Amino acid sequence: MLLKTRGIVFRAIKYSETSLIVDIYTEARGLRKYIVSGVRKAKSSVSAGLFQVMSLVEIVAYEREGKDLNRLKEIRPAYIFTGIPFDLRKGAVGLFMAEVARKTIRESEENPSLFDFFFRSFQHLDQTDQPVVNLHLHFMLELSTFLGFTPGGDHTEETPYFDLQEGVFVGETGSHPYFLEESLAVYLYQLLESSMESSHGVKIGREERRKLLLNLLDYYRLHLEGFPEINAHLILQEVF
Repeated sequence: MLLKTRGIVFRAIKYSETSLIVDIYTEARGLRKYIVSGVRKAKSSVSAGLFQVMSLVEIVAYEREGKDLNRLKEIRPAYIFTGIPFDLRKGAVGLFMAEVARKTIRESEENPSLFDFFFRSFQHLDQTDQPVVNLHLHFMLELSTFLGFTPGGDHTEETPYFDLQEGVFVGETGSHPYFLEESLAVYLYQLLESSMESSHGVKIGREERRKLLLNLLDYYRLHLEGFPEINAHLILQEVF
């Protein structure tokens, strides 16, 4: 059967002399893997740029039930980035978001709400004229709601800490080491209370932002079995 759907390129790896194998998160079928023949030829009719990580595309693919690797028939842009390619910070944030998405999403089934969240996030990153220094943090928090471990509770005088293991704001630290100290828990709560569009308004210092990111990566490791190492955050640290 032919599948026509929008998609987001998560990864592309070389295959043979002229081909690619690409991971695309699709609106209609979730995470799919496709082989694209001849795209690396000098006179290919398909631009290899369409397979850059984060690309928002429309595809037509041959789909066979029970096959993990299918073949891509057509691909075209669904949205053309005008900001990300020319802004080092936006590019670094986008690569981090794409890596987190690729390493957390494993489902090969339709999830329109999750797809819309990804699509909207990359579009906003591209279009915004506001600072993007907090977008990756907000992205991780919003993604956690789709993954089933949304931070719970409220940051108050009675509950000034955040328990990373239990996923809630608490009144005191316990016997394990996975807690956000009060100063970081405040920023976490402010981000939770913000929208993607207003997250830049949360004023976080560079060192505190770095610590919060590392703690959020720990939060993912605690709640996602087999969550692999994320590398793009090292680029973020250099850029910011």
